[in-house]
Amino acid sequence: MATAIDQFARYGYQGTSIDRIAHAAGVTKGALYYHFRDKEELMFEAVKDRVAAFERTVLGTVSPETDPAGTLAEIARVSVDVATRDNLRRFILTIMVETLDTNPQLSASFRDILRRFRSYLTGVIRLGQEKGVFRSDVDAKLAAQMFAGGVIGAELQHYQDAERVDLGAVMQGVVAQLLAWLTKGEAELPTRTTRNTGRST
Repeated sequence: MATAIDQFARYGYQGTSIDRIAHAAGVTKGALYYHFRDKEELMFEAVKDRVAAFERTVLGTVSPETDPAGTLAEIARVSVDVATRDNLRRFILTIMVETLDTNPQLSASFRDILRRFRSYLTGVIRLGQEKGVFRSDVDAKLAAQMFAGGVIGAELQHYQDAERVDLGAVMQGVVAQLLAWLTKGEAELPTRTTRNTGRST
């Protein structure tokens, strides 16, 4: 499965054949077909297995009940660790984009994964609001979407240009910006001053 993930991450779903996986893993095609019906089943099992492992890692290292802000920072740290340790995150992003319009079943699976991630983040932010750590006037769902977008965008940039995009630094920036927004004072609408009279309108 690890070899299959690496091949899918490098060549995409369409560019990865059972032959390619078997050759890279040093096993026969028959050995693969003994465990998996076809390439699609192997893909589904790889996605489920690795995403579940990531979710277990996150849940095992964070404590949103006692430290919501620290939880967001830790999620970003774990994401960087996973993204730079192996091809798992690259595999997920590659297949997620490739199957968007070509494989409704896989696309739906990825949509569910992202929804779970955003839902978890929303819960962390709402918990922080209930504890008075985060501003109450921020839309928790919107904040979660922005955080998820920052994480995914940072990873895409890193995979595209690892020499110039320091994933750890960018991810720290994403967290710092989000926390600055979530923890600063209640928002006030600024007044607009007219240029001619100087009166507030």
